[in-house]
Amino acid sequence: MTEGGSAGLKNIDTMCINTIRTLAMDAIQKANSGHPGAPMGLAPAAYVLWMQYLKHNPANPQWVNRDRFVLSGGHASMLLYSLLHLTGYDLSLDDLKNFRQWGSKTPGHPEYRHTPGVETTTGPLGQGFANAVGMAMAERHLAARFNRPDAAIIDHYTYAMCGDGDLMEGLSSEAASLAGHLGLSRLIVMYDDNGISIEGSTDIAFTEDVRRRFDACHWHVQTVEDGNDLKAIAAALDAARQEKQRPSLIMLKTQIAYGSPNKAGTADAHGAPLGKEEVCLTKKCLGCPEDAEFCISDGVQARFRLALERGGDAEAAWQGLMDAYRSRHPDLAETLQRALDGRLAEDWDANVPAFKPSDGPVATRAASGTVLNALAAKIDTLVGGSADLAPSNKTYLNEAPEFQKNSYEGRNIRFGVREHAMAAIMSGMALHGGVKPYGGTFLVFADYMRPSIRLAALMGLPVIYVFTHDSIAVGEDGPTHQPVEHLASLRAIPGLTVIRPADAAETADAWRVAVTSTDHPVALALTRQKLAVLDRDTLSPEDSLAKGAYVLADGDGQPDIILIASGSEVHLVMAARERLAEKGVKARVVSMPSWELFEAMPASYRETVLPTDIKTRLAVEMGLPMGWERYVGDAGAIIGMNGFGASAPGPVVQEKFGFTVEHVVRRALEILKPQT
Repeated sequence: MTEGGSAGLKNIDTMCINTIRTLAMDAIQKANSGHPGAPMGLAPAAYVLWMQYLKHNPANPQWVNRDRFVLSGGHASMLLYSLLHLTGYDLSLDDLKNFRQWGSKTPGHPEYRHTPGVETTTGPLGQGFANAVGMAMAERHLAARFNRPDAAIIDHYTYAMCGDGDLMEGLSSEAASLAGHLGLSRLIVMYDDNGISIEGSTDIAFTEDVRRRFDACHWHVQTVEDGNDLKAIAAALDAARQEKQRPSLIMLKTQIAYGSPNKAGTADAHGAPLGKEEVCLTKKCLGCPEDAEFCISDGVQARFRLALERGGDAEAAWQGLMDAYRSRHPDLAETLQRALDGRLAEDWDANVPAFKPSDGPVATRAASGTVLNALAAKIDTLVGGSADLAPSNKTYLNEAPEFQKNSYEGRNIRFGVREHAMAAIMSGMALHGGVKPYGGTFLVFADYMRPSIRLAALMGLPVIYVFTHDSIAVGEDGPTHQPVEHLASLRAIPGLTVIRPADAAETADAWRVAVTSTDHPVALALTRQKLAVLDRDTLSPEDSLAKGAYVLADGDGQPDIILIASGSEVHLVMAARERLAEKGVKARVVSMPSWELFEAMPASYRETVLPTDIKTRLAVEMGLPMGWERYVGDAGAIIGMNGFGASAPGPVVQEKFGFTVEHVVRRALEILKPQT
């Protein structure tokens, strides 16, 4: 690694690059926590990208047609924070000095909606890589829909920086495979190929040929042998931007903690401060003032702040193009703006059917497919698919084309058997804006998606997960495909709304909740088996679903017991209610499709559904009982699953595990017995 004439460096370039390095070192040393190695090694590449290629306006981080930059290796956050401060984003030097501190705008890993200019929350490796694929897909979709020969309104690039750890994660392989298949040529990934991970050299665990791996996935691959060679980095970016058929990977041969006399090229620099003495020695080696902390010279400041002027000019030019586009294509411009704003048309749910008992039994997954297609006819931003299970998940849009290479206007995405990538890509699409992504698979495979679901909830992204085959009623496929712990697992994620509708009518309203969500993800849990449509002429209206729980059926006077259930088990407790009535027991039935929606209701409403003075309660759900205690209390009981299921026809499995009317009635009477 050199920093001389062969690397194409001018003095001001050297000063700018070393300022990125010293800011990272100083902030991490002050916090006594962080990862200095990657920012120091990647500083030259980041400098070239941000100052010569990245189309962005620090004064307006939300500019629609900005290039997206994703730091997939979020542990290198001080690289990003240094760039954001230096180029003029709303991130002060004091914010850098507060790195990793309580209330700071510079948390340990980048957080979306927390720091201006951060496009996505990264840290769990591989997630940012797949988010970038989603952003690139959203860009191509909007470009195909709205660009015209006289106006390329959406035409930005998506850049990502990743490291060895990102590429070791299986998620990146899933996402890279799909990106290559789709030919996302405006996706450019810069790979920090420094050969070091936390435990030491990557030779101990990661010896594959990355170039050939990405070649096989239909990527355009280049190698920059010296990560300090600005001319070579620029040439690689030029070539990547000229590629029109494939996404690009630029393999940068960098040195971790470049400039550190004792820790460069070692694992010691990966995840710990260099130490005060080593910081001073490194600054000396880099030709920087040894004792100065958070030092930014006037010349360096002026060079970086050119990004403000350039960004403002670029956005102004785009705005002029947009004004002309709006004049020539007013309807398209309005549709685009509505999509970007996330607004729905006034009649967005006009096509949603009103399901009736006379329609006959229908699985909620089938009802979901019907409702989804009805909504898609009015909500043209709904874009999504399934992890190779569309016929089972009912997620295919019947009147829309497929999203494929050179056919990006399509709305049906074939994610393939890539559940984890699907979830992370959906997040990337939502982060980009202009689309409302959804994705489906079996509920049991939510496990494959959980890291990305968690991050979507952390970021407050309005994505929709369509999970079918929601219980042991799956039957013959057996315990490998019968979700037991999954509802509890999803409910444990803060910020995720889980909805398990009881029939087709509740399913319609579940979708209404999902598509109107703007600040959190929604997971729908749907049945494989058919269910009768509840008679709303004699029961509570289905539009009560938005309250999370409601009294579905009641009697005169105070009930003796409250039966609570979600999903298909609502039908079970309704039948049990009739049997109990024959025995002189007054039972209230509460349909509780969503804990999260119910908890968001005022305490006064919750009291009307579950009065505190009625202690006899029984909850029924074909999943782990965990969590239902809060609703049944000490005097109540839960009928649930305390182990895995079994392979047999669905009705047999349900009977063997106690999900029968007889068992519900018996348990209800046992609860009531101490009261008599």
